Amino acid sequence: MTDHPSVQHKDRPSTYLQVGGEAGIRALVERFYQLMETLTQARGVRQMHPPTLVGSADSLFKFLSGWWGGPPLFQNERGHPRLRRRHAPYAISVVERDEWMLCMGLALDEQVQDVALKSKLLAMFCEMADHMINTDLAPSPNITHAESES
Repeated sequence: MTDHPSVQHKDRPSTYLQVGGEAGIRALVERFYQLMETLTQARGVRQMHPPTLVGSADSLFKFLSGWWGGPPLFQNERGHPRLRRRHAPYAISVVERDEWMLCMGLALDEQVQDVALKSKLLAMFCEMADHMINTDLAPSPNITHAESES
């Protein structure tokens, strides 16, 4: 079993530092959402997001910062992430998980050079994405991100 990414050891830097700190996380998140915006294979997961991805990118950046041992920006602002509960309004099946993971996998390939670190991050994201699955059904086109936040 691997350590939680925020666990720091005296002999190695936090995941936050390994990915390049704030700049590294921002670059990863920016590329992730660029891919989601442009890949036709990610159309379903893109439709679950608001028209502009700026807020989503900011939330993901803040979450990753704390999750990876950097400043706990998300928790300071919004409390415990409770990712599954925050995503409950959206029908997330293996299809959406796979689309999300496609974007993140490609972003990691481009942004993280260290092969061992990339492998560790991919495994962490896979576990998290699996945890978000809440239905066997195809997503409902009737619920949008804006509707679920009202």
